[in-house]
Amino acid sequence: MILDATERVMRQEGYAAVSTRRVATEAGVKAPLVHYYYPTTDDLLLAFYRRSAERARSRIAEALASDTPIQALWEVNADPERTALAAEFMALANHRKSLRTEIARQVEISREMQAAAFARVFAAPHSDPGACSPAAAAVLLAGVARALVMEEGIGISAGHADARAFVERCIQELTGGAPIERDPDTI
Repeated sequence: MILDATERVMRQEGYAAVSTRRVATEAGVKAPLVHYYYPTTDDLLLAFYRRSAERARSRIAEALASDTPIQALWEVNADPERTALAAEFMALANHRKSLRTEIARQVEISREMQAAAFARVFAAPHSDPGACSPAAAAVLLAGVARALVMEEGIGISAGHADARAFVERCIQELTGGAPIERDPDTI
């Protein structure tokens, strides 16, 4: 309940609004109860981050286990809600040194999972990644998806359709698959 309230506050108002008092109000409990479980705001934020990271890893693992892992990974990375939360965590890492190490560790684990998927795709006979390494492909796929979602969140759309089409053509060429059919409600 406390971590759910933390998530609501962070999604609605950003990480800077997260305090034990604000979370207690959102959860409908007294602040001392939040302090009982999470003595400091950093303890609360760390617990929330770890839960979010576990959920993200599960979604990535599910995508990578699909029949179209790279396309599924693109869709996971392009999820606006996930991206908004990821941006908050990155900003948090810049301002809360006590959380920086954990956030970096979890991102590295996720990046390794994604690079391993690209390595499998690149090893397929129909794949020609050129000079792109699996790790670079994982960074580029995630970065482009996040940039599109973040920009669209503030009303920027110039070049987005072209960027999306380019990434989707690259995925199709790498995987030897059919053209990507997108849900019109996603990037």
